[in-house]
Amino acid sequence: MRADEKLAGVHAANLKLLKEIDRICRRHGIQYMMDSGTLLGAVRHRGFIPWDDDVDVAFTRDNFEKFVRVAPEELPEGMSVLRPEDIRQGSVFYDFTTRIIYENSRVHEDTAHMRFYEGKLNHLWVDLFVLDRLPDGKAGSFLAKFMQKAVYGFAMAHRDRLDFSKYSAADRVRVGILTAVGKLIPMRLLFRLQRCLAMKDQKKNTKRWYYSNYQPDYLYVTLDGKWCESAVDLPFEDTMLMAPAGYEHVLRCIYGDYMTLPPEEKRVPAHSTIEIEISDSEVERQEEH
Repeated sequence: MRADEKLAGVHAANLKLLKEIDRICRRHGIQYMMDSGTLLGAVRHRGFIPWDDDVDVAFTRDNFEKFVRVAPEELPEGMSVLRPEDIRQGSVFYDFTTRIIYENSRVHEDTAHMRFYEGKLNHLWVDLFVLDRLPDGKAGSFLAKFMQKAVYGFAMAHRDRLDFSKYSAADRVRVGILTAVGKLIPMRLLFRLQRCLAMKDQKKNTKRWYYSNYQPDYLYVTLDGKWCESAVDLPFEDTMLMAPAGYEHVLRCIYGDYMTLPPEEKRVPAHSTIEIEISDSEVERQEEH
């Protein structure tokens, strides 16, 4: 079976997730935006990137807070909100990203690593990224991002394991120092600290935004307010979904020449270790057809 055929069920499940997010947001007057590969797929493919297996959306802070208040009651059976602090009562760390989980799916083998996170990360999901205001001055901007990187480094001490082999020698030293300090700080406190730092400029009318709950290597992305403070509808598969008004600028900021396809050997799913399993009769029927 070709890779695109294997992913048909995944795309059907992900589309159900996106449609539910869209339904909830339109019902409650909440603005969201397709983000990252999902936004790229909308613009370049008018739907999913054929080889991609995940979906991403973003909210400005106020919209995110509104969404997570109403979503738990609005989502249908089989979908749920997973906040990072919901795993093992907030005592461990995977990342700072809230997700909408597609419960009738499995994307990894049942390993000790998955069990460490109570199996809650062994599903298809939509990442919910948060755009928070970034100070306009260079010093303030640098400090805001630096503090987020430091808190992320502290939090890594509470992960199941750390793979130091993927870091450069200098980064191994930095990560080692940060995690040594992080072991002394309860993860519940780090969750609160990350949120406070992310929201510290919320009431200021700054010109730029950044993804405060993303991993540190994505903090290079800084968005102009006029790109993301309003949304437009773009075609996506058989529906219309919200995108940032300046989506071309956003994509250029993230990907550079975003319309050029990657080399063929890189056109592979990136977020699973097994062939993704979906136990959902409606999605299975869509995959068969």
